[in-house]
Amino acid sequence: MMQISGTITTRHTNAGCVAAALAPDNLRSMSTTAEGDRVITTITGTQLRSVIASVDDYLMNLAVAQDACSLSQQQETNQVILWQRRNR
Repeated sequence: MMQISGTITTRHTNAGCVAAALAPDNLRSMSTTAEGDRVITTITGTQLRSVIASVDDYLMNLAVAQDACSLSQQQETNQVILWQRRNR
């Protein structure tokens, strides 16, 4: 049986947050880690259609995770700015 595997590497200012947000949706055939500013995901399988479907799902989840982490980071930044203004 043929084994198919691929790795997707993306850069993020908050890679740890993105990787953590992706982890609950990973299938058994997927592994996701954060290394510095990179999120690295490896997807394996024995059927090309399944691997393609997993990549498609992963990319959608990645977009949502990036948006959620960016929003969270922006809210933290806004809170710091408000705190600084109050304590001048």
